[in-house]
Amino acid sequence: MSSHTVGVDFGTTNSSIARCMGRSGAVELARFRQFGEITESWRSLLYLEHIREHGKIRLASWSGPEGIERYLSREAPGRLVQSLKSFLSSRTLQSTEIFGRRLKIEDLIARILGDLREQAERQFGVPITSAVAGRPVRFVGAETDADDLYAEARLRAAFQLAGFETVEFVPEPVAAAHYYESTLERDELILIGDFGGGTSDFSLIRVGPTIRRRGRTSEDLLGNAGIGIAGDAFDARIVRHLVSPHLGAGTTMRSVDKILPVPGWVYAKLERWHHLSLLKAKDTMDLLRSVKGQALEPAKIETLIQLVNEDLGYRLHQAVQKTKSQLSIAAVAPFRFSDGAIEINAVAQRSCFESWIAEELAAIEGCVDSLLGNANVDSAAVNMVFLTGGTSFVPAVRRIFERRFGADRIRAGSEFTSVARGLALMAIDRSAASCESSTFHRG
Repeated sequence: MSSHTVGVDFGTTNSSIARCMGRSGAVELARFRQFGEITESWRSLLYLEHIREHGKIRLASWSGPEGIERYLSREAPGRLVQSLKSFLSSRTLQSTEIFGRRLKIEDLIARILGDLREQAERQFGVPITSAVAGRPVRFVGAETDADDLYAEARLRAAFQLAGFETVEFVPEPVAAAHYYESTLERDELILIGDFGGGTSDFSLIRVGPTIRRRGRTSEDLLGNAGIGIAGDAFDARIVRHLVSPHLGAGTTMRSVDKILPVPGWVYAKLERWHHLSLLKAKDTMDLLRSVKGQALEPAKIETLIQLVNEDLGYRLHQAVQKTKSQLSIAAVAPFRFSDGAIEINAVAQRSCFESWIAEELAAIEGCVDSLLGNANVDSAAVNMVFLTGGTSFVPAVRRIFERRFGADRIRAGSEFTSVARGLALMAIDRSAASCESSTFHRG
């Protein structure tokens, strides 16, 4: 493997980058300092701010841990953009306006990827010019194969803008399968479930020492399936039921001689926390101030205005994530969000949370059943199920697989870095990577 080739898992919420140290298969992940601790995850966000240098104003940006710290300690107004991967399939959202400048989505993603590449170069001590990169089986919002290819082309352009001369894309669950395969001493037929922030992806694939020795063929991949539902969709339900009512959702306003509901589309945007910064546009803020003037509960609308105006999407998301994580280990969990004058306290019950996400759980279940059916594989024939990604911790998600395959056939591990580890293993041998590309590459 060229020492300049790495595995890059650019995720909706978190990203990671890894290299293989040699044919021994040892994988090294780039590590980053955040709040005095070391992490292997690079937050897929970008914080932008106008700064004055030498009498001139320029638009500066910070991503990953540095972006978070700059955002939390900011003294001047800034703009936080997140989950950019979720916009790649959209032909209508090509760019966004930041401080009067129109910036393309690809340019914003490139800033994140470029920072990630430079951080890894400093740690690994070599220039990085090419990557084997993960991609979802189906991008968020992609309804056709053409949408999917369009999203991949935009992601490829972002990698190139970030300084990667070449990039090969591999479905993320296939990469996770490579990581799992590295732990095996016998051949298996496995189902990989990779749960990201924006998508849930599944692959049925034969793996093991024999297959690695002889080289993978197209017959080893029995099928792929994916759906644009994952962690962000679960977060959205928590926002809908625990947060939005404190911000005016479901309340009314007086318009002339009529009582009308407060516009609901604002709260739909709020549920997708990466859309929160988009609400900061002048026309939207003018609308919210107008609504406040007519609202029967204006204090709640004022809280919403503060949340948007102060760009508190990241803090809100952190509070939601904490509650969701606690519900994975406890039947009841508190929700607390506090920032300045904004104070939201609520209690979440796991049983209620599972009822809120019932539709999403059914969709994930249907996707798994469709994969098994299309591949003509009975659940009894699957030797092992490997689940990865943060949402794989949600008990209701795990039960989907336990019902079909039994708890004894469920495996997990390196939930946040298994894809990057697998991509690095796939990049170790250029001839092997070429074989994988021809077998699994969708571009």
